[in-house]
Amino acid sequence: MAMSKYELKKIVNELKTYRARHTEFITIYVPRGFNINVVRDQLSQELSTASNIKSKTTRKNVLAALEKALSESRNYKVTPENGLAIFTGNISRVEGQMDLRAWSFEPPENVEVRMYRCEQEFILGPLIDMLEAKYVYGLVVIDEHEAVIGVLKGKSIKMLKELNSLVPGKFKAGGQSAPRFQHVRQEMVKDWFRSIGVVCNNLFNQYPNMRGILLGGAGFAKEIFLKDPYLKDLAKKVITSQDLSHSGEVALEELVSKSEAALAQEEVLSEKKLMFSFLTELGKDSGLAVYGKEDVIKVLNQGVVDTLLLSEGLDIKDVEEATAIAEGYSTKVFLISQETKEGQQLFKLGGYGAVLRFKLS
Repeated sequence: MAMSKYELKKIVNELKTYRARHTEFITIYVPRGFNINVVRDQLSQELSTASNIKSKTTRKNVLAALEKALSESRNYKVTPENGLAIFTGNISRVEGQMDLRAWSFEPPENVEVRMYRCEQEFILGPLIDMLEAKYVYGLVVIDEHEAVIGVLKGKSIKMLKELNSLVPGKFKAGGQSAPRFQHVRQEMVKDWFRSIGVVCNNLFNQYPNMRGILLGGAGFAKEIFLKDPYLKDLAKKVITSQDLSHSGEVALEELVSKSEAALAQEEVLSEKKLMFSFLTELGKDSGLAVYGKEDVIKVLNQGVVDTLLLSEGLDIKDVEEATAIAEGYSTKVFLISQETKEGQQLFKLGGYGAVLRFKLS
C-alpha cells in the first residue's frame, strides 16, 4: 500500500541525515510496471562485482547493503502500483561497527525513473519531487501579435494554447490618415487582449484549485491587459507580472523562472492567510474556531469543519487519522509548517486547528 506524503516527508528527512564514509549506501528506484525480477538479477550481479572492492571495510559494507536490498526486493512478488523505492546501508557513525538499515516502500506517487546507485548519500531527488506542492498557476504571455497560455503544476509546465493576432504593424507614414489608422489599431489591440481573456477564462476554468496567474510580456502590453475594465476579474488573479525577452512556448519557462521569488512568497502568504483567519476567529471567540486534538477530532466527526489545519510537527499517525476523517466530510486539509510565527503558534496550541462551517449551538 502506498504511503502518505506526510509519512514520506518524515522518511526523506531521516534519510538526509545519513552519510557513509565511502560509496556504500544503496539507492534503488523501480518504476511502476517494471519487472522486479530484472532488478533482483541486477543486484545479484552487483554482489559479484562488489566482492572485488579492495578496501575490506568498504567491501563488507557494500556487500551487506546489497544483500539487504536483495532481501527487501524479495518481499514483493510484483512491483507495486506506484513503483518501489529501496534504501539500504550501514548507518553507524562508528568505524568498524555495523548498523545495517533498510527502507523499502511504495511511494505516494508514480516512480518515473529506474535507478541503481551506490553513493555516500542516499539519492532522494525523485522523492523530494513528489513532496513539492502541486499547486496550479495559470501562465499567460502576451504581446500585440501572439499569446501563449499554459499552466504550472508543481514543477511541470504545460502549454495549453498558442494564439496569433491580426493586429497590423505600426503605421510609420504621415498624412491625415495616420491618426485614424492609429486609433483603429489601438482598438484592435484592445479587442485582441480581450479575446485572450476569454480563452484564458475558458481554459483556466478546468482548474478550480488554481491559486493565481503569472503574467509575462512587454511592459505596455501587460499594462493594457491589467487595466482593461473588461478583464478586471482576470487581472485580480495576477500575482506577479514579468518582462520577458522570449516569446512562444519557451517564454513560459522564462516566466516561471523569473517568478520564483514571487511564488515562494505566495506559498508563505497563503499559509499566513490560513492561520490569520483561524487566529482571528479564535481571538473573536466567535465559536467558529476550535483547537486541540480532542476538540478538533470531535467536531471533525460531526462533519462541521470547513478547514482543518494540522502542524507538520505532529506524528504521522495523528495526521493520517485526522485527514481520513476530514476526507469523509469534504473538509479542506492543510499542513502548516513551523517555519513561520503563525505555524509555531499552531504547534503550541497542540498542532490541531479547525475553522467550522457554522457555529455549534
